[in-house]
Amino acid sequence: MQLRNDSQRFGIITIALHWLVAMTVVGMFALGLYMVDLTYYHDWYRSAPHLHRSVGILLFLVMTFRLLWRLVSPPPQALPTHQPWERVSAHLTHWALYLLLFTAMISGYLITSADGSAIDVFNWFAVPSITGDQKGLEDTAGDIHEIATWAIIILAGVHALAALKHHLLDRDDTLRRMLGMAPRDPDNLS
Repeated sequence: MQLRNDSQRFGIITIALHWLVAMTVVGMFALGLYMVDLTYYHDWYRSAPHLHRSVGILLFLVMTFRLLWRLVSPPPQALPTHQPWERVSAHLTHWALYLLLFTAMISGYLITSADGSAIDVFNWFAVPSITGDQKGLEDTAGDIHEIATWAIIILAGVHALAALKHHLLDRDDTLRRMLGMAPRDPDNLS
């Protein structure tokens, strides 16, 4: 399998980034839901937010690389069987997911750093606050973070359903391309 995308197939780097981000986002969403109900005396009261913030900062770095990689290695062309509305909606969905992901990550950063605190990333390095102590920013950023993360999960679910529709109903190679699989044999479709 090639490293870069070509006009017909995704390369291994794009595929790996896609699935890494997808799994991380689902895991972060689940952890976020779990964290909000933790009490002060729960074992995970401090470690869950630390994990959530650390992974969030790393995800920001991965997503920045993913955007740069997209410029260096553009995605393959849509399949010729895709309708114009499918092409437009897929394009809009991908860019909406990028926008929502960065909105969620930046608002998540602002939740923690709104009091001037740095974010410690797994004790490897710290990301300083760029706002200093800003009263009320934590609450506003928290509302934005919640809306953005729910929107990501809903839109990602629609995205996954569309991929399954292409695979199961249309029987095209949309999902196979993102799984790194060879195209279907058009003479052997049953």
